[in-house]
Amino acid sequence: MVTVNLGMLHYVLDHVYGAFMHRTKMSTPFFSRGWGGTKLEMLERMIKQLFPEVAGQNWPPTVIQPLWKTVWETRTASLREGVFRTPCEDQLLNALPPESHNARVAFLMPKNVPPHAMSCVVHLAGTGDHTFERRLRLGGPLVKENIATMVLESPFYGQRRPMLQRGAKLLCVSDLLLLGRATIEEARSLLHWLDSEAGFGKMGVCGLSMGGVHAAMVGSLHPTPVATLPFLSPHSAVVAFCEGILKHGTAWEALREDLATEKVAMTLEEVRERMRNVLSLTDVTRFPIPQNPNAVIFVAATDDGYIPRHSVLELQKAWPGSEVRWVTGGHVSSFLLHNGEFRRAIVDSLNRLPWKGSS
Repeated sequence: MVTVNLGMLHYVLDHVYGAFMHRTKMSTPFFSRGWGGTKLEMLERMIKQLFPEVAGQNWPPTVIQPLWKTVWETRTASLREGVFRTPCEDQLLNALPPESHNARVAFLMPKNVPPHAMSCVVHLAGTGDHTFERRLRLGGPLVKENIATMVLESPFYGQRRPMLQRGAKLLCVSDLLLLGRATIEEARSLLHWLDSEAGFGKMGVCGLSMGGVHAAMVGSLHPTPVATLPFLSPHSAVVAFCEGILKHGTAWEALREDLATEKVAMTLEEVRERMRNVLSLTDVTRFPIPQNPNAVIFVAATDDGYIPRHSVLELQKAWPGSEVRWVTGGHVSSFLLHNGEFRRAIVDSLNRLPWKGSS
């Protein structure tokens, strides 16, 4: 009888998928246009300002006023799409491609329930998630539990993708930091809108993979407790691009040549070290502990080829009181097979928060 190590199979599936997506000549690698020059320097400065000492000073965020249109409605639910100008400050706005200046959201909501008796979770995009569909499918069944779903289209993705960019393959390293910084600003403004304008009783933020890193940052910086749900996500982008499968999809040679034009001669190893330094800005363990760490639930995969186990545990350790739940599988298979676990985590995390107005 042949016994198959399922964990190894999941891990291998991640690598096969990764090889197909990132090693074949069919697609351009990440960062084929280099580091991003002065934009990168500006972002490094700005991101350093996000850290603990100023977390409280950045609140409330810029008020947004989405323009809504109804996509469909039934007896029990409605789906609307909204557009709003990104609330990013001018310096950031000028660095974003013009296609990314307007943000888009899908808003799936139960009907016949007052907002103060409902929860709403903002779903952030994972790498390559250009549309609303997958996240609406994840949130859809939660309507029955009086949980609304708000899906944000990321800058650089979907209709916000710059013309020259192929798929999710960002052209410059600065684009990754821009995408993250703008997503965080937009998500914070959406949570503020849900709270102060729409009047929801509880709120949360979740995301898968890269979206999970952004969700963790948003939850960490929020001045009141929100359910925070990073799914299949590392504690830092360093893990994804310097340790996991995505390192095979990164244009290391182009990054080295870009530095050479600035008269900086580096070996490929030194280029990787420079990347580690830049991406260490995305290390969530350096962010403040969320207001209610008890309402932070990580869902991680046992055999993830993209996100090593130590990375998930590092963030849990930095946020005492948070919980890690393990699902059997790799990055790709868990993303496909474990929506039920993700939904259960969303429900449980929201249940750990008090209703607004109750003491």
